[in-house]
Amino acid sequence: MACLHEYQRSAIRLVKRRVEDDFLSRPGVTAVDVGEKTRRGRPTGEAAVVVSVRQKHARPAGGIPALVDGVPTDVVEETIVLHRALLSPEGNSTPVLGAERHTTVVGGIGVGPGRTVRLVPPDVAVAGDYVVVGTLGALLAPRGAPERVMGLTSFHVACVDDAWAVGDPVVHPSRPDGGCPCSDTVAVLSRAALSHGVAAAALSLLPVRGHRAEVVDVGPVRGTAEPVVGARVRKRGRTTALTSGVVVSTDASVLVDFGEGLGMRVLRDQVRVASAERFTDFGDSGAVLVDDAGHVVGLHVAGSTTGLAGFANPIAPVLRALDVDLLVSGAGPGTGPAQDSR
Repeated sequence: MACLHEYQRSAIRLVKRRVEDDFLSRPGVTAVDVGEKTRRGRPTGEAAVVVSVRQKHARPAGGIPALVDGVPTDVVEETIVLHRALLSPEGNSTPVLGAERHTTVVGGIGVGPGRTVRLVPPDVAVAGDYVVVGTLGALLAPRGAPERVMGLTSFHVACVDDAWAVGDPVVHPSRPDGGCPCSDTVAVLSRAALSHGVAAAALSLLPVRGHRAEVVDVGPVRGTAEPVVGARVRKRGRTTALTSGVVVSTDASVLVDFGEGLGMRVLRDQVRVASAERFTDFGDSGAVLVDDAGHVVGLHVAGSTTGLAGFANPIAPVLRALDVDLLVSGAGPGTGPAQDSR
């Protein structure tokens, strides 16, 4: 999906918002966005309401009108899923790039709940007990209590389902070793938010390791910024490690399945990141998007099944919903002791 000028996007943004609930209610539709219309795989330069569907040549693709209020539509094939990963308690032999053990708590490391969850089809192919794994994106502090250090991840990594509770242990590495997470507990679940545009959780770090306000392979966290279409961003995820892409939209409304007890939810006004190479995969949920100035602009939550597109909550509503501030390198408790994080 190519980048458009802001005046092109703003001209059709209200139309997109008016029709998105109708389109998202149709079977097979996975997202509604603002983007550039393509013909035969080539960009036209024409702004459009872009409708993602699981199968382009199946209903309801044929039922999406060619025009809405004079604005063209473009139907594309794209399946979008949450990017937590599920492993058996015994672990997984598949190698991943960013799941190594760290002696210091920093952004970009693997985390997951200390508990296993019982899952059955259709949430998983085979019924059983699973471990949820994802990424700790960055460090936080509660507003009004800057001496307390917290970690940021996605709702579906830390909470998993509707059975979560404050105080649930969170481990690093992102799966228990030998079935007992006790020695690897680095935090406890403190607060969470699942709303129309935010799927996030804050973890209270335990004083068992040092911490630094930086992201592995990215560097120090310098602050926050609004996501800007056309900007390059990087993320460091538990599965794909360091990847980069370009923000191509801040208007994506995506329909994703949070599983039993929570069901299908629409996340609105999400940041869409595109890349020519794999940008994300299962286990990267919870990573933060960082621009070239070291500013966090989003919290990665989902991606396309191809891995070429990622979707993130804009960081400002995440921090408001959790009532926290991002820790910045060199300021306050976020500096932490200088310890090796290899």
